[in-house]
Amino acid sequence: MAKQRIVVKIGSSSLTNDNGGLSLDKITEHVAAITALKKAGHEVIIISSGAVAAGYTAIGYQTRPVTLAAKQAAAAVGQCLLMQAYSDQFQKENLVTAQLLLTRLDFSQKENYQNAYSTLNELLKRGVIPIINENDSIAIDELTFGDNDMLSALVSGFIHANILIILTDINGLYDANPNLYPSAKKIDFLTEINEELVSKAGETTSKVGTGGMKSKIEAAKMALSFGVKVFIGKGSGENKLLEILEGNGDGTYIGFSSLPSLKSNKQWIGFHSPVAGRITVDAGAEQALIFGGKSLLPAGVRKVLGDFKVGDVVEVINENSELIGKGKVNFSLEELSEIKGLTSTDVRVNTQTARTEVIHRNHWVTLAKERIISE
Repeated sequence: MAKQRIVVKIGSSSLTNDNGGLSLDKITEHVAAITALKKAGHEVIIISSGAVAAGYTAIGYQTRPVTLAAKQAAAAVGQCLLMQAYSDQFQKENLVTAQLLLTRLDFSQKENYQNAYSTLNELLKRGVIPIINENDSIAIDELTFGDNDMLSALVSGFIHANILIILTDINGLYDANPNLYPSAKKIDFLTEINEELVSKAGETTSKVGTGGMKSKIEAAKMALSFGVKVFIGKGSGENKLLEILEGNGDGTYIGFSSLPSLKSNKQWIGFHSPVAGRITVDAGAEQALIFGGKSLLPAGVRKVLGDFKVGDVVEVINENSELIGKGKVNFSLEELSEIKGLTSTDVRVNTQTARTEVIHRNHWVTLAKERIISE
């Protein structure tokens, strides 16, 4: 089997015992399975939940806390316990681990994003196993991922993983809730995630986790947009992850193996960058951007909105107010307001510049069409 880069997401329910505390037996099994991947020559990144679940019993809470301060305190204690447990078990296999704690801010700020990418690549090059969690102890609501399912999708994308394995306590996706409908049928393979599937998915039923099957489906959809295959399911024993790679996993396989990987810079533009404005383009420019692989020229620009400067990222919408993509602009709002609708020749004359692309194709990302409400 060819060497692959694999992201393994382990949820709280797959790490804790019946009382909600950290289960050393479960940690040991996960470590054995990941060690088997490493011995087979693969690179592995772990996205691990469990900090709050591990910490709240250690500091005297009888049940999982509900206030923000209590959850963050539990996470601060639990993260130490979680990493200690992983480190101790991996050391027995002569493997080194590293801890990375991320928030949404690390994805939206390009310098942080690039630094995280460089750090992860260096760790993998050195044979280290990165263990990533959300920085629950300091994150505030608007800077959180909501759950580690989405974090695992974003990490799998920007590190260019071959596959994202989401381990859970349910053996994959069903066409209905199997807890409510005994006749529900398990879905073994999916080529894509549609809105009907998302709408049918349920929230979490776990007392120790935050992400239900809906969050896993949404994470899978995001990972697929980056060109990363996804497996959602469960397994047991030290060969469970190898079995998943071989196509014998107990769960649902999602996506084509031939999906192209989206480069890190374009991932940042399309999914993480702050948006400074909006450009409306005509039908010809829309076709050229989406299907022609062309850059956006001033002639195709109809309206501009916002307060952007050179190098900022803007949304691009069509004349039906549908979002078609995002890109990095080569003109400020004031400059583009003066040259929109002009031919490239007229732009060169008016601006005394050789560059006429509003958004170069290398800094453009096409997105699924989404209706934008006019401001």
